[in-house]
Amino acid sequence: MTGMTGMKAPSFERLSDMDEKYARALDRLRTVKNSALKGGGKEKVDALHASGRLTARERIDLLLDDDTFVEHNLVIGHLEGLPCDGLVAGHGTIHGRPVCVYAQDSTVKGGSIGPMHGFKMYRTIEWALQMGVPFIGLHESPGARIPDMGTSRSVFGEAMEKHGGAVFFPNTQASGVIPQVSGIMGSCAGISVYSPALTDFIFMVDKKSHMFITGPAIVKAVTGEELSKEDLGGAGVHCVLSGVADGRFASEQDLLAGIRELMTYLPQNADERPPYLDLGDDPERPTDELMDIVPSDASKAYDVRDAIACIVDAGRFFEVKPEFACEIVVGFGRLAGEVVGVVANQPSCLAGSLTVDSSDKQTRFMRFCDCFNIPILLLVDTSAYLPGKDQEHRGIIRHGAKVLYALCESTVPRVGLVLRKAYGGGNLGMGVIPAQAGTDMMFYWPITELGVMGAKASVELFFGEAIAKAPNPEETRAALMREYEDRYANPLREASYNPFINDVIEPGETRRVLVKAFAFLSTKRKRPTYPKKHGNMPV
Repeated sequence: MTGMTGMKAPSFERLSDMDEKYARALDRLRTVKNSALKGGGKEKVDALHASGRLTARERIDLLLDDDTFVEHNLVIGHLEGLPCDGLVAGHGTIHGRPVCVYAQDSTVKGGSIGPMHGFKMYRTIEWALQMGVPFIGLHESPGARIPDMGTSRSVFGEAMEKHGGAVFFPNTQASGVIPQVSGIMGSCAGISVYSPALTDFIFMVDKKSHMFITGPAIVKAVTGEELSKEDLGGAGVHCVLSGVADGRFASEQDLLAGIRELMTYLPQNADERPPYLDLGDDPERPTDELMDIVPSDASKAYDVRDAIACIVDAGRFFEVKPEFACEIVVGFGRLAGEVVGVVANQPSCLAGSLTVDSSDKQTRFMRFCDCFNIPILLLVDTSAYLPGKDQEHRGIIRHGAKVLYALCESTVPRVGLVLRKAYGGGNLGMGVIPAQAGTDMMFYWPITELGVMGAKASVELFFGEAIAKAPNPEETRAALMREYEDRYANPLREASYNPFINDVIEPGETRRVLVKAFAFLSTKRKRPTYPKKHGNMPV
């Protein structure tokens, strides 16, 4: 029988041959893929589990929605006996929304970065950028792989070797375009710490995660100093002291759940708004309990997190860098279902003073919010910048200028509320002066104290000698403080001639007022700027 093309139809013998060929090919394919799925093998996986750690695939399974992971380049590295070249990469969904993800596999060459490993990292971020979806990297790697000089390489493999470092390029290109999140699942050194450092958020596991440029052995060889991994670059170091990391979790499972929770507040990319989520909290709910949370005496401490929980929907607040620069609190909450980024002074730490570290923390968070269309709520209760030689020598001028830069370049809706006090430079650093910082709306509570410094400090400075000579110094001091507060620190007086103060409100009105303010500002347009490549921020 001859077909329309003139070609003969295959004989039954030929079909039989093709079936056998298919069978061999499918068997070979399945063998290669099944081998790749086992990573470095049962012995190494068992050792990983014995240490209380998860495999790369188990981590991805916990991170993503069930049965949504689609893997790329599964068979890479099989000829060299390096399953997936030590990197599991692909895409899936979190809460039904697509993300791109990779996880370094420490059972294959310790998770070190070889040519194909680096290329897969590069390509995963590039996919995320091209698709406009978040990127999540789960890291555990000692750094660049030491080449095996006895192994021949393809020209393509040699060309791709550069991608261990070239991954920084897509990280940088993606910055401000898509959210980028890093989970440090084990020890990372050298080149392996820089890609996470270029992402928006870094989470670590307590006692199991480490980040350092040079490990303890090299430190000892060069300086003679003996340090453990934990002392050199553990989660405690980077979450409390250096500020490199944004959150410390008790387990890998908790860390992955933390990333999933973070994603509920973030848009897919810079062209979208954050996801709306109705938590069933009445936008008109009164907040009278704020008067119990915030003492009227400006010298008394309280935890501003309690005030935040009272204001936001259902008390849910996702804090960022909770252990670093505790004098300021930043994180995500919702008002009437819409995401807001909260920046609040913490009176229970350094009286809510602004510092070198708080400036870095505040600036980075506000710039992230501005990148991804997240309105900013400023809750102000600060005694101004922390004075002293230490802060001046560490460059508080330069670091404080970062905050002003971030405030002035911000385009998202921004609302400020002075809870209790705003002294001196704190007015600048917290955007209290709208005409200078561009804050869209400003509200005061009736107990707000304003001025260069507090009433007590001002009275002592200007009237200290008169008080000391008075027949009754304490009564004189108290009378002068009342007069100073009425004349200079009175929010009603300030609001009577300052058109940038939208209102003086009762604490019980706080939530309702803020909800309405952000609802009105939701259609705010970006103001025009001068054409330029980019500004020269004081980093």
